[in-house]
Amino acid sequence: MKYCQRCVLPDSRPNLVIEDDGVCNACHSHATKTAIDWAGRKALFAEVVQNAKQKSKGYDCLVPVSGGKDSTWQVIQCQEAGLNPLAVTWKTPARTAIGQRNLDNLVALGVDHIDYQINPKVEAAFMLRAYEKFGSTAIPMHMALFNIPLSIAVRFGIPLVVWGENSAFEYGGASEERTGFRLDSGWLRKYGVTHGTTARDWVGGELSERVLTAYFGPGDGELARAGINAVFLGYYFEWDPEATFRVAREHGFQASAGGAKTGLYDYADIDDDFISIHHYLKWYKFGFTRLFDNLSLEIRNGRMNGDQAIDIIRRTGDQTPHADIEKFCAFTGISVARFWEIAEGFRNHGIWKRQDGIWTIPGFLILDWKWT
Repeated sequence: MKYCQRCVLPDSRPNLVIEDDGVCNACHSHATKTAIDWAGRKALFAEVVQNAKQKSKGYDCLVPVSGGKDSTWQVIQCQEAGLNPLAVTWKTPARTAIGQRNLDNLVALGVDHIDYQINPKVEAAFMLRAYEKFGSTAIPMHMALFNIPLSIAVRFGIPLVVWGENSAFEYGGASEERTGFRLDSGWLRKYGVTHGTTARDWVGGELSERVLTAYFGPGDGELARAGINAVFLGYYFEWDPEATFRVAREHGFQASAGGAKTGLYDYADIDDDFISIHHYLKWYKFGFTRLFDNLSLEIRNGRMNGDQAIDIIRRTGDQTPHADIEKFCAFTGISVARFWEIAEGFRNHGIWKRQDGIWTIPGFLILDWKWT
Protein backbone atom coordinates (compact mmCIF):
# COMPACT_ATOMS: atom_id res chain seq x y z
CA MET A 1 0.00 0.00 0.00
CA LYS A 2 1.07 3.54 -0.79
CA TYR A 3 -0.25 6.47 1.18
CA CYS A 4 -0.91 10.01 0.02
CA GLN A 5 1.86 12.30 1.27
CA ARG A 6 -0.70 14.96 2.18
CA CYS A 7 -3.64 13.07 3.71
CA VAL A 8 -3.84 9.57 5.26
CA LEU A 9 -5.62 7.65 2.49
CA PRO A 10 -4.00 4.64 0.78
CA ASP A 11 -4.09 3.82 -2.92
CA SER A 12 -6.23 0.78 -2.08
CA ARG A 13 -9.24 3.11 -1.78
CA PRO A 14 -11.51 2.67 -4.82
CA ASN A 15 -11.14 5.48 -7.39
CA LEU A 16 -8.23 7.03 -5.49
CA VAL A 17 -4.90 7.41 -7.29
CA ILE A 18 -1.55 8.51 -5.86
CA GLU A 19 -0.17 10.76 -8.57
CA ASP A 20 3.47 11.29 -9.56
CA ASP A 21 4.04 13.95 -6.89
CA GLY A 22 2.94 11.55 -4.15
CA VAL A 23 -0.36 13.33 -3.57
CA CYS A 24 -3.73 11.68 -4.22
CA ASN A 25 -6.29 12.85 -6.74
CA ALA A 26 -8.77 13.69 -3.94
CA CYS A 27 -6.31 16.18 -2.43
CA HIS A 28 -5.58 17.62 -5.86
CA SER A 29 -9.31 17.97 -6.57
CA HIS A 30 -9.85 19.72 -3.24
CA ALA A 31 -6.97 22.12 -3.95
CA THR A 32 -8.82 23.38 -7.04
CA LYS A 33 -11.52 24.85 -4.77
CA THR A 34 -9.35 27.89 -4.09
CA ALA A 35 -9.48 28.79 -7.77
CA ILE A 36 -13.24 28.31 -8.09
CA ASP A 37 -15.36 31.42 -8.61
CA TRP A 38 -17.89 30.64 -5.90
CA ALA A 39 -19.81 33.85 -6.54
CA GLY A 40 -20.16 32.74 -10.14
CA ARG A 41 -21.26 29.27 -9.02
CA LYS A 42 -23.89 30.85 -6.75
CA ALA A 43 -25.17 32.82 -9.73
CA LEU A 44 -25.37 29.59 -11.73
CA PHE A 45 -27.46 28.04 -8.96
CA ALA A 46 -29.80 31.03 -9.15
CA GLU A 47 -30.32 30.15 -12.82
CA VAL A 48 -31.04 26.52 -11.84
CA VAL A 49 -33.56 27.77 -9.30
CA GLN A 50 -35.25 30.09 -11.79
CA ASN A 51 -35.49 27.31 -14.35
CA ALA A 52 -37.08 24.98 -11.77
CA LYS A 53 -39.63 27.62 -10.75
CA GLN A 54 -40.61 28.19 -14.37
CA LYS A 55 -41.20 24.46 -14.90
CA SER A 56 -42.76 23.78 -11.51
CA LYS A 57 -46.27 22.39 -11.19
CA GLY A 58 -46.26 22.70 -7.39
CA TYR A 59 -43.05 21.38 -5.89
CA ASP A 60 -40.07 23.24 -7.32
CA CYS A 61 -37.55 20.64 -6.23
CA LEU A 62 -37.13 17.33 -4.47
CA VAL A 63 -34.52 16.97 -1.72
CA PRO A 64 -33.43 13.42 -0.70
CA VAL A 65 -33.07 13.58 3.09
CA SER A 66 -32.24 11.42 6.10
CA GLY A 67 -31.67 12.25 9.74
CA GLY A 68 -28.25 13.69 8.86
CA LYS A 69 -26.87 17.23 9.06
CA ASP A 70 -26.29 17.48 5.29
CA SER A 71 -30.00 16.91 4.69
CA THR A 72 -30.88 19.81 6.97
CA TRP A 73 -28.34 22.00 5.18
CA GLN A 74 -29.75 21.05 1.76
CA VAL A 75 -33.31 21.93 2.79
CA ILE A 76 -32.20 25.26 4.24
CA GLN A 77 -30.27 26.17 1.09
CA CYS A 78 -33.31 25.38 -1.04
CA GLN A 79 -35.67 27.34 1.20
CA GLU A 80 -33.35 30.35 1.26
CA ALA A 81 -33.30 30.22 -2.54
CA GLY A 82 -37.07 30.52 -2.51
CA LEU A 83 -37.78 26.95 -3.64
CA ASN A 84 -40.76 24.89 -2.49
CA PRO A 85 -39.16 21.49 -1.77
CA LEU A 86 -40.57 18.02 -1.28
CA ALA A 87 -38.33 16.08 1.11
CA VAL A 88 -38.07 12.33 0.46
CA THR A 89 -36.51 9.74 2.75
CA TRP A 90 -35.62 6.12 2.22
CA LYS A 91 -36.34 4.79 5.71
CA THR A 92 -33.52 2.59 6.89
CA PRO A 93 -34.64 -0.52 8.80
CA ALA A 94 -32.13 0.50 11.49
CA ARG A 95 -33.10 4.13 12.03
CA THR A 96 -31.82 5.49 15.34
CA ALA A 97 -33.72 7.56 17.89
CA ILE A 98 -31.52 10.59 17.26
CA GLY A 99 -31.94 10.11 13.52
CA GLN A 100 -35.72 10.23 13.96
CA ARG A 101 -35.48 13.38 16.12
CA ASN A 102 -33.32 15.12 13.54
CA LEU A 103 -35.64 14.07 10.72
CA ASP A 104 -38.64 15.40 12.66
CA ASN A 105 -36.74 18.65 13.18
CA LEU A 106 -36.02 18.88 9.46
CA VAL A 107 -39.69 18.45 8.55
CA ALA A 108 -40.58 21.08 11.16
CA LEU A 109 -38.49 23.59 9.19
CA GLY A 110 -41.50 23.69 6.89
CA VAL A 111 -41.47 21.03 4.17
CA ASP A 112 -43.75 18.31 2.89
CA HIS A 113 -42.14 14.93 3.47
CA ILE A 114 -42.41 11.32 2.27
CA ASP A 115 -40.91 8.62 4.49
CA TYR A 116 -40.57 5.67 2.10
CA GLN A 117 -40.21 2.28 3.78
CA ILE A 118 -39.41 -0.89 1.84
CA ASN A 119 -40.72 -4.29 2.92
CA PRO A 120 -38.19 -5.30 5.63
CA LYS A 121 -38.27 -8.94 4.51
CA VAL A 122 -37.18 -7.86 1.03
CA GLU A 123 -34.49 -5.59 2.46
CA ALA A 124 -33.14 -8.31 4.72
CA ALA A 125 -32.91 -10.81 1.84
CA PHE A 126 -31.33 -8.23 -0.48
CA MET A 127 -28.81 -7.04 2.13
CA LEU A 128 -27.71 -10.58 2.93
CA ARG A 129 -27.34 -11.52 -0.72
CA ALA A 130 -25.30 -8.35 -1.39
CA TYR A 131 -23.10 -9.07 1.62
CA GLU A 132 -22.47 -12.64 0.51
CA LYS A 133 -21.75 -11.66 -3.11
CA PHE A 134 -19.72 -8.46 -2.72
CA GLY A 135 -18.93 -8.14 0.99
CA SER A 136 -21.11 -5.03 1.09
CA THR A 137 -24.18 -4.58 3.27
CA ALA A 138 -25.01 -1.19 1.74
CA ILE A 139 -25.74 -1.93 -1.92
CA PRO A 140 -29.53 -1.99 -1.32
CA MET A 141 -29.23 1.21 0.73
CA HIS A 142 -27.44 3.14 -2.01
CA MET A 143 -29.75 1.78 -4.69
CA ALA A 144 -32.77 2.95 -2.70
CA LEU A 145 -31.23 6.30 -1.75
CA PHE A 146 -30.65 7.24 -5.38
CA ASN A 147 -33.57 5.63 -7.20
CA ILE A 148 -36.54 6.32 -4.91
CA PRO A 149 -36.18 10.13 -5.07
CA LEU A 150 -35.70 10.09 -8.85
CA SER A 151 -38.76 7.86 -9.34
CA ILE A 152 -40.90 10.15 -7.17
CA ALA A 153 -39.63 13.22 -9.04
CA VAL A 154 -40.79 11.69 -12.32
CA ARG A 155 -44.19 10.70 -10.92
CA PHE A 156 -44.81 14.12 -9.33
CA GLY A 157 -43.36 16.08 -12.27
CA ILE A 158 -40.76 17.79 -10.07
CA PRO A 159 -38.20 19.54 -12.31
CA LEU A 160 -35.20 19.58 -9.95
CA VAL A 161 -33.57 17.05 -7.59
CA VAL A 162 -31.04 18.56 -5.19
CA TRP A 163 -28.33 16.29 -3.78
CA GLY A 164 -25.65 17.37 -1.31
CA GLU A 165 -21.98 16.57 -1.80
CA ASN A 166 -20.51 14.99 -4.90
CA SER A 167 -18.61 12.12 -3.28
CA ALA A 168 -16.65 11.52 -6.49
CA PHE A 169 -15.13 14.99 -6.10
CA GLU A 170 -14.75 15.05 -2.31
CA TYR A 171 -13.32 11.55 -1.75
CA GLY A 172 -11.33 10.89 -4.90
CA GLY A 173 -12.07 9.55 -8.33
CA ALA A 174 -12.07 12.43 -10.73
CA SER A 175 -12.20 16.17 -11.03
CA GLU A 176 -15.50 17.98 -11.52
CA GLU A 177 -14.59 18.49 -15.15
CA ARG A 178 -14.62 14.73 -15.64
CA THR A 179 -17.51 13.78 -13.34
CA GLY A 180 -19.64 16.82 -14.06
CA PHE A 181 -22.06 18.17 -11.50
CA ARG A 182 -25.15 16.19 -12.44
CA LEU A 183 -26.16 12.77 -11.18
CA ASP A 184 -26.91 10.40 -14.06
CA SER A 185 -26.65 6.68 -14.78
CA GLY A 186 -22.94 6.94 -15.57
CA TRP A 187 -22.24 8.59 -12.23
CA LEU A 188 -24.34 5.98 -10.43
CA ARG A 189 -22.54 3.06 -12.06
CA LYS A 190 -19.11 4.36 -11.04
CA TYR A 191 -19.70 6.25 -7.81
CA GLY A 192 -23.08 5.00 -6.55
CA VAL A 193 -21.49 2.23 -4.41
CA THR A 194 -23.54 -0.54 -6.03
CA HIS A 195 -20.58 -2.43 -7.57
CA GLY A 196 -21.85 -1.30 -10.96
CA THR A 197 -25.09 -3.26 -10.56
CA THR A 198 -28.69 -2.21 -11.02
CA ALA A 199 -31.81 -3.73 -9.48
CA ARG A 200 -32.27 -5.94 -12.53
CA ASP A 201 -28.96 -7.68 -11.79
CA TRP A 202 -30.40 -8.90 -8.46
CA VAL A 203 -33.61 -10.42 -9.78
CA GLY A 204 -33.77 -14.13 -8.95
CA GLY A 205 -35.04 -16.48 -6.29
CA GLU A 206 -37.09 -14.68 -3.67
CA LEU A 207 -36.05 -11.32 -5.14
CA SER A 208 -38.46 -10.94 -8.04
CA GLU A 209 -38.63 -7.81 -10.18
CA ARG A 210 -41.94 -7.03 -8.53
CA VAL A 211 -40.68 -7.03 -4.92
CA LEU A 212 -37.61 -5.03 -5.99
CA THR A 213 -39.78 -2.27 -7.50
CA ALA A 214 -38.44 0.42 -5.16
CA TYR A 215 -34.86 -0.22 -6.28
CA PHE A 216 -35.59 0.43 -9.96
CA GLY A 217 -35.14 4.03 -11.02
CA PRO A 218 -35.84 6.03 -14.17
CA GLY A 219 -33.23 5.96 -16.92
CA ASP A 220 -31.47 9.01 -18.32
CA GLY A 221 -33.90 9.13 -21.22
CA GLU A 222 -36.92 9.13 -18.93
CA LEU A 223 -35.39 11.87 -16.77
CA ALA A 224 -34.65 13.94 -19.88
CA ARG A 225 -38.17 13.50 -21.25
CA ALA A 226 -39.56 14.53 -17.87
CA GLY A 227 -37.32 17.59 -17.88
CA ILE A 228 -35.69 16.68 -14.57
CA ASN A 229 -32.33 18.16 -13.62
CA ALA A 230 -30.46 16.36 -10.79
CA VAL A 231 -27.61 18.45 -9.35
CA PHE A 232 -25.12 18.44 -6.47
CA LEU A 233 -25.27 21.46 -4.15
CA GLY A 234 -21.58 20.88 -3.50
CA TYR A 235 -20.90 22.15 -7.02
CA TYR A 236 -22.51 25.52 -6.35
CA PHE A 237 -21.58 26.03 -2.68
CA GLU A 238 -18.26 25.11 -1.06
CA TRP A 239 -18.90 21.89 0.84
CA ASP A 240 -17.26 21.36 4.23
CA PRO A 241 -18.67 18.95 6.86
CA GLU A 242 -17.96 21.38 9.71
CA ALA A 243 -19.64 24.26 7.87
CA THR A 244 -22.78 22.27 7.00
CA PHE A 245 -22.93 21.03 10.60
CA ARG A 246 -22.85 24.59 11.97
CA VAL A 247 -25.73 25.61 9.73
CA ALA A 248 -27.74 22.50 10.63
CA ARG A 249 -27.11 22.95 14.36
CA GLU A 250 -28.31 26.56 14.18
CA HIS A 251 -31.58 25.16 12.84
CA GLY A 252 -32.12 22.52 15.51
CA PHE A 253 -29.98 19.57 14.39
CA GLN A 254 -28.46 17.54 17.25
CA ALA A 255 -25.12 15.72 17.29
CA SER A 256 -24.57 12.47 19.21
CA ALA A 257 -24.16 12.89 22.94
CA GLY A 258 -22.04 9.75 23.09
CA GLY A 259 -19.30 10.80 20.69
CA ALA A 260 -18.57 9.54 17.19
CA LYS A 261 -20.41 6.35 16.26
CA THR A 262 -17.81 5.58 13.60
CA GLY A 263 -15.05 7.72 12.20
CA LEU A 264 -14.25 11.15 13.64
CA TYR A 265 -17.42 13.22 13.65
CA ASP A 266 -20.03 13.01 16.40
CA TYR A 267 -22.62 14.40 13.98
CA ALA A 268 -22.12 12.01 11.05
CA ASP A 269 -23.57 8.55 10.38
CA ILE A 270 -25.72 8.76 13.52
CA ASP A 271 -29.10 8.12 11.88
CA ASP A 272 -28.58 4.45 10.92
CA ASP A 273 -27.20 1.55 12.96
CA PHE A 274 -26.17 -0.39 9.85
CA ILE A 275 -24.03 2.28 8.13
CA SER A 276 -21.18 1.60 10.56
CA ILE A 277 -20.87 -1.94 9.14
CA HIS A 278 -20.55 -0.62 5.60
CA HIS A 279 -17.71 1.65 6.72
CA TYR A 280 -16.05 -1.03 8.84
CA LEU A 281 -15.84 -3.55 6.00
CA LYS A 282 -13.42 -1.20 4.23
CA TRP A 283 -10.88 -2.45 6.79
CA TYR A 284 -11.02 -5.98 5.36
CA LYS A 285 -11.18 -4.97 1.72
CA PHE A 286 -9.01 -1.86 1.58
CA GLY A 287 -7.07 -1.57 4.86
CA PHE A 288 -8.57 1.71 6.06
CA THR A 289 -11.76 2.86 7.80
CA ARG A 290 -14.19 5.77 7.94
CA LEU A 291 -11.80 7.52 10.32
CA PHE A 292 -9.18 7.81 7.55
CA ASP A 293 -11.74 9.45 5.23
CA ASN A 294 -12.83 11.95 7.88
CA LEU A 295 -9.30 12.86 8.92
CA SER A 296 -8.28 13.36 5.30
CA LEU A 297 -11.09 15.90 4.92
CA GLU A 298 -9.84 17.69 8.02
CA ILE A 299 -6.32 17.83 6.56
CA ARG A 300 -7.59 19.20 3.24
CA ASN A 301 -9.62 21.83 5.05
CA GLY A 302 -6.54 22.97 6.97
CA ARG A 303 -7.72 22.01 10.44
CA MET A 304 -4.93 19.50 11.13
CA ASN A 305 -1.80 18.03 9.61
CA GLY A 306 -0.86 14.46 8.75
CA ASP A 307 1.02 13.80 12.00
CA GLN A 308 -1.98 14.89 14.06
CA ALA A 309 -4.27 12.66 11.99
CA ILE A 310 -1.99 9.65 12.47
CA ASP A 311 -1.93 10.28 16.21
CA ILE A 312 -5.74 10.28 16.30
CA ILE A 313 -5.86 6.97 14.42
CA ARG A 314 -3.37 5.47 16.88
CA ARG A 315 -5.26 6.72 19.95
CA THR A 316 -8.68 5.72 18.57
CA GLY A 317 -7.60 2.17 17.80
CA ASP A 318 -10.14 -0.49 16.87
CA GLN A 319 -13.64 0.73 15.95
CA THR A 320 -15.32 -2.62 15.26
CA PRO A 321 -19.10 -1.98 15.61
CA HIS A 322 -19.91 -5.18 17.50
CA ALA A 323 -23.37 -4.07 18.68
CA ASP A 324 -24.42 -3.01 15.18
CA ILE A 325 -23.13 -6.26 13.72
CA GLU A 326 -25.33 -8.18 16.17
CA LYS A 327 -28.35 -6.09 15.09
CA PHE A 328 -27.56 -6.75 11.43
CA CYS A 329 -27.31 -10.49 12.06
CA ALA A 330 -30.64 -10.51 13.87
CA PHE A 331 -32.24 -8.55 11.00
CA THR A 332 -30.89 -10.81 8.23
CA GLY A 333 -31.27 -14.06 10.18
CA ILE A 334 -27.64 -15.17 10.32
CA SER A 335 -25.32 -15.91 13.21
CA VAL A 336 -22.51 -13.58 14.21
CA ALA A 337 -20.09 -16.39 13.37
CA ARG A 338 -21.52 -16.49 9.85
CA PHE A 339 -21.07 -12.72 9.54
CA TRP A 340 -17.36 -13.03 10.29
CA GLU A 341 -17.02 -16.03 7.98
CA ILE A 342 -18.38 -13.93 5.11
CA ALA A 343 -16.17 -10.97 6.03
CA GLU A 344 -13.10 -13.18 6.03
CA GLY A 345 -13.88 -14.23 2.48
CA PHE A 346 -13.42 -10.63 1.36
CA ARG A 347 -10.14 -9.96 3.12
CA ASN A 348 -7.78 -8.45 0.56
CA HIS A 349 -4.75 -10.73 0.49
CA GLY A 350 -3.00 -8.20 -1.69
CA ILE A 351 -2.50 -6.00 1.37
CA TRP A 352 -3.12 -8.32 4.34
CA LYS A 353 -0.51 -10.92 5.38
CA ARG A 354 -0.82 -13.56 8.10
CA GLN A 355 2.12 -13.74 10.49
CA ASP A 356 2.23 -16.02 13.54
CA GLY A 357 -1.53 -16.52 13.31
CA ILE A 358 -2.30 -12.77 13.22
CA TRP A 359 -3.39 -10.77 10.17
CA THR A 360 -1.32 -7.62 9.61
CA ILE A 361 -0.82 -5.01 6.88
CA PRO A 362 2.88 -4.70 6.01
CA GLY A 363 3.91 -1.05 5.68
CA PHE A 364 0.83 0.14 7.58
CA LEU A 365 0.67 3.86 8.30
CA ILE A 366 1.13 3.26 12.04
CA LEU A 367 4.13 1.08 12.78
CA ASP A 368 3.11 0.24 16.37
CA TRP A 369 -0.51 -0.61 15.55
CA LYS A 370 -2.00 -3.25 17.86
CA TRP A 371 -3.13 -6.01 15.51
CA THR A 372 -5.93 -8.25 16.79
